[in-house]
Amino acid sequence: QVQLVESGGGLVQAGGSLRLSCAASGSIFSIASMGWYRQAAGKQRELVATITSGGRTNYADSVKGRFTISRDNAKNTVYLQMNSLKSEDTSVYYCNAFHAGYGTNYWGKGTLVTVSS
Repeated sequence: QVQLVESGGGLVQAGGSLRLSCAASGSIFSIASMGWYRQAAGKQRELVATITSGGRTNYADSVKGRFTISRDNAKNTVYLQMNSLKSEDTSVYYCNAFHAGYGTNYWGKGTLVTVSS
């Protein structure tokens, strides 16, 4: 089992910045990738950014150039630095971890990001 705990959400004005954190615990030794997804009200959950254990990153086109995903392996934590936030970034952001050994995706409970225009 893998437990994921997000933090860092909140209310920010358009153009501002926030940093989300996701701390992983449990059976973390075979986590192949971690990432962030988001789900706005009435919409499907969508990929924001992912990072593999080797550091390879992938971003949704809508956040490229504004968001940066990173990880601290010593702290078992992944971060999402969000800059130049827009009202359309308002969503619940979920941390995800893919455990290669179990072939299972794990999810955090989510953290709300609200961008006011």
